[in-house]
Amino acid sequence: MRRQSSHAGYLARLLASAAVSAALAAGLGGCQTMSDVTGSITSSKTAAVPDDPRQAVDVYGERYRANPKDADAALAYGQALRATGQRAQAVAVLEQATITNPGNKALLAGYGRALADNGNSQAAFDVLSRAHSPANPDWRILSVQGTALDKLGKHDEARRYYASALKIVPDEPSVLSNLGLSYMLTRELPQAEETLRRAYGNPRADGRVRQNLALVVGLQGRFAEAETIAKGDLPADEATANVTYLREMLSRKDNPRRGGKTVPVAALSQPD
Repeated sequence: MRRQSSHAGYLARLLASAAVSAALAAGLGGCQTMSDVTGSITSSKTAAVPDDPRQAVDVYGERYRANPKDADAALAYGQALRATGQRAQAVAVLEQATITNPGNKALLAGYGRALADNGNSQAAFDVLSRAHSPANPDWRILSVQGTALDKLGKHDEARRYYASALKIVPDEPSVLSNLGLSYMLTRELPQAEETLRRAYGNPRADGRVRQNLALVVGLQGRFAEAETIAKGDLPADEATANVTYLREMLSRKDNPRRGGKTVPVAALSQPD
């Protein structure tokens, strides 16, 4: 009980002193993390990526090098690089592809997504703005733009983008999850929880939505409930891994010697 009280006190001080930071994460694969997800932005002509991301890098890298002007090969190679954490290289490949294929909206979307992965939030937002039009909006791109704006601290503007996405796909769990994390970043935790529960209640919500909800519940001091949510109906090993990660997120403390703050993190990201 004393430990829980101390933990709750730390979280209260944390939330009172600093906004919770969001970190972009990519290439998460099957790992259980506190990451959000939005549907992939891909060309319909792009073949399915092999199950092994490293194999995908080899396969699509070979195709790309054989013909760097092939937009589909470049897009698939860029996505494979992202999936293996080679974010800067993905940006370079997709940037060159957009120069070679100006006006290709699928490539612009992929390039913008790679920029977002790499932490280039303003550039990502600008590129993604060219990847669709008001007359033909793409809810996935709108959601990614929202996460870029959240990273830039423009939370009200970000929520307008999420709202636009939800007009196209009402109750889409990935968009709702991003919106919930946006509220978490401004410490509006009850609103964050309400939004994430709405996402979690959708049959199409995946495990990452559950983990975002668990984090927000934990940040409000309801640790037992947070762990129950994190476990869900998962196999024992995955449930244990989720709870371990949740505890790590909720126990990160400031390190004044390094002049920075380490805080509970929820990734605003859109793995493919």
